[in-house]
Amino acid sequence: MKEPVRGGSGFWSVFRQGGMPSAIASVLGAPTAQQMAFIRSLAREQRRSEAMRTPLEKLETVVFDLETTGFSPQHGDEILSFGAVRVVGDTIMEKEQFYTLVKPSIQVPEHISQLTGITQEMCNDAPALMDGLHDFMSFVGGRVLVAHASSHDKAFLNAALWKTSKVQLTHRVIDTMMLAKWLDPRPFSYALDDLLNSKGIPVMGRHHALEDAKMTAQLWVCYMKEIMKRGVTNLADLYNHLSHA
Repeated sequence: MKEPVRGGSGFWSVFRQGGMPSAIASVLGAPTAQQMAFIRSLAREQRRSEAMRTPLEKLETVVFDLETTGFSPQHGDEILSFGAVRVVGDTIMEKEQFYTLVKPSIQVPEHISQLTGITQEMCNDAPALMDGLHDFMSFVGGRVLVAHASSHDKAFLNAALWKTSKVQLTHRVIDTMMLAKWLDPRPFSYALDDLLNSKGIPVMGRHHALEDAKMTAQLWVCYMKEIMKRGVTNLADLYNHLSHA
């Protein structure tokens, strides 16, 4: 690890070579610089295509969920918690779970506390966003992400990644809502609760990031089995089917 750059021509050299975030990270200290470097290197790795050819029964995924202060990162809403569970093929790795609160820079709205059970007091001593994001991305590694109605979670992840590391999410993401619409295109609700009920999956602990991730993982496994019965062999094949759904 290089010595921190604290100004003068050295600072601007780092700016030109690695961008302003790297220079700022060096000023802030080694841990932050290391976290940023890890997140950036992980983003670069995801541009590879190996996962597209991996047989579905061997595909490693991380099913995740976020709780947030609201619904719009563009208007200042932030992540409150990360929850995730690892799945290999159609097997949930019960002992490989991740959960953390993070401390937002804004107050937790009362209606969000009522919905999620997350209070401002709980967040006051929580890890900073960079720490929680780094630990979450470390848990994810190079695996494919799975989420329900993923546009919400992707928007908040992208906002957090850009805020902390000036990168965008490059991981492939599978949306269980899109899968539901392809596998069962009847005009009924595709809300998570309704889909869980349709598969006989008990609904418990809703709006807790880890509990939602665990229930979504059960849904993903159900869909995985249906997908493979339809002769879909890998992620490239699945994306092809979804693009024509």
